[in-house]
Amino acid sequence: MDNGPGRRRVGLTLAATAVCALIGVSGAGAEEAVTASGPPHLPKGTSFYVEPDGNAARQAERWRAEGRTADADLMAGVAAQPTAIWFTTAGAEQVRRDVRDVVRAARAKDQVPVLVAYFVPYRDCSQWSAGGARSEQEYKEWIDAFAAGIGDEKAVVVVEPDGLALLTSEPWCTIGPDEELVPQRFREINHAVDTLKRGKHTRVYLDAGHSAWQALNDYDAGYGEPRQQLGIVNRLLRGGITRADGFALNTSNYRFTEDLVRYGTRISKCIHLRTQEGATTCPADAELDAMPVRKSKMTHFVLDTSRNGRGHYTPGEGETDWCNPPGRGLGERPTANTGIPLVDAFLWIKRPGESDGECQGGPAAGRWWPEQALELAKLATPPLR
Repeated sequence: MDNGPGRRRVGLTLAATAVCALIGVSGAGAEEAVTASGPPHLPKGTSFYVEPDGNAARQAERWRAEGRTADADLMAGVAAQPTAIWFTTAGAEQVRRDVRDVVRAARAKDQVPVLVAYFVPYRDCSQWSAGGARSEQEYKEWIDAFAAGIGDEKAVVVVEPDGLALLTSEPWCTIGPDEELVPQRFREINHAVDTLKRGKHTRVYLDAGHSAWQALNDYDAGYGEPRQQLGIVNRLLRGGITRADGFALNTSNYRFTEDLVRYGTRISKCIHLRTQEGATTCPADAELDAMPVRKSKMTHFVLDTSRNGRGHYTPGEGETDWCNPPGRGLGERPTANTGIPLVDAFLWIKRPGESDGECQGGPAAGRWWPEQALELAKLATPPLR
């Protein structure tokens, strides 16, 4: 098997037809392999919410006033794209109001907002994006308020980036080991799924890392001491994936769309085998790849294409491939018309130009970094128009 684990890969994003061929579905064959019944999770014509006064829009105005016309035009191109709105800080009543304001603004424009819930306790294993709720109860109250802010308005919610892919059971995580923290994380994610799905028009996607991180099946993490780790399929199943609309891949990362579609399709097929056909583990990749895609019977997913236009970075000594890597570009524009059977949408979940952390000369995680935003725009694949 080649479902090996890895932490947080160069070529262009494949066209949808090429990706379909890659996963065993193409042309007329796609119609034969995909079950015809059942509506898509997101209508192809969905218009995602464009924030009118985000960092990119303000930067474009600033540069235009300074006479940097070409740079301002590029930044205006970034600002014209719908990006996710992240909610990361404490205060149940505050998050309710903030979410409500966004969904109402989106409704006024007949658009659908993409929201990110990022407040789980022990977030990011106390790394650059450390923080989150101080207890399970505080988190549940925060999620309840988040859902109340949406109400019955339309929204897409990405639940807890790295929340399942990065558990405190990882040997290198500075939080653990604590045998109770992993079950607590699953309870928190399940609560988020069930609470958010009470909204009539809320689409919920559980974050599941990316194509070069978690194996499909359980594995020994290594790192000098044997420690069994759950594969991503078991993490999703325990996190409530069967009650969600799907999962999200590549949030804040740089993996090629081609690799993500392959990985996500394997996950979907394995979830189907595990939940519908009695399998206890995922078969080998080749066997999964040979399985037909059944669109209405398999779990769908969304992809973060905000910064994957040029794929992953090969790090030098002392560098990482995920923290502000240089020479990256914007990827496919956000759309629900992907042409790929199980992919509900390409989204810009990570907001281009917001730092991954204090590395490669960048500011603190989440802070606006105009130089990086400009580089991403200049190297966009396909180019910004």
